[in-house]
Amino acid sequence: MTGTALTRLRRLVRERGLLHAMRAGSREVADRVLSSYVYSRVFHSRRTFLFQGRRHRYLIHRYNSTWRTERVVEVPIVWGLVQQSRGRRVLEVGNVLAHYFPVSHDRIDKYEQGPGVRNEDVVDYRAEPYDLIVSISTLEHVGWDETPRDPGKILRALDNLIRLAAPGGRIVVTLPMAYNPNVDALLRDGGLPLTHRFCLKRVSRDNRWEEVEWPAIRDAGYDTPFRRINALVVGVIEAGSPAT
Repeated sequence: MTGTALTRLRRLVRERGLLHAMRAGSREVADRVLSSYVYSRVFHSRRTFLFQGRRHRYLIHRYNSTWRTERVVEVPIVWGLVQQSRGRRVLEVGNVLAHYFPVSHDRIDKYEQGPGVRNEDVVDYRAEPYDLIVSISTLEHVGWDETPRDPGKILRALDNLIRLAAPGGRIVVTLPMAYNPNVDALLRDGGLPLTHRFCLKRVSRDNRWEEVEWPAIRDAGYDTPFRRINALVVGVIEAGSPAT
């Protein structure tokens, strides 16, 4: 945002109020207001969304600016599953939840260091079986954001997670559309061993999301129609069940 636009925004807010500033300002000014943490905390903190028949509150948090990204929905969904599995063996691939909540489950992350985090590659990790395995916007990076690039590595990662799942256990992963074209193609072609595939679509500039059917997001683009990720897949693998 330019200094001139910021000055104009401040003057309009001071003289005419926030709503007038948003109506009168340029798109740049409106985007800055709508995407601010303070604005989201004040006006959006009680918003909820529906996923698989359950209401969740959007996550408004400073870390990684959740109010601007898909984190706003994927973290509440996965955290709810982890809470339901208290007292059972839970593994998280990619250290995400600990940035928002106190956690006690096992976590692996190849790169990020932190208390309780095991720096191991998901394809090599070995442990006793888990009742629940979760991963938040992590597997699309596996093999894709590594050198040398290895697009097929995500399939080996999922194979290993299936081996780590206890009988009757579940694996739940979130995958943003339009980040990794290889993952997008696998999702379109049924190339991932998912038992269920649920979909969420961003429906507004201020980051509201709705659950939709797969055709509504299969061709989702990055920065289109809204900035950043516009669609998300929540993939579920039920241990011992055939993939869809």
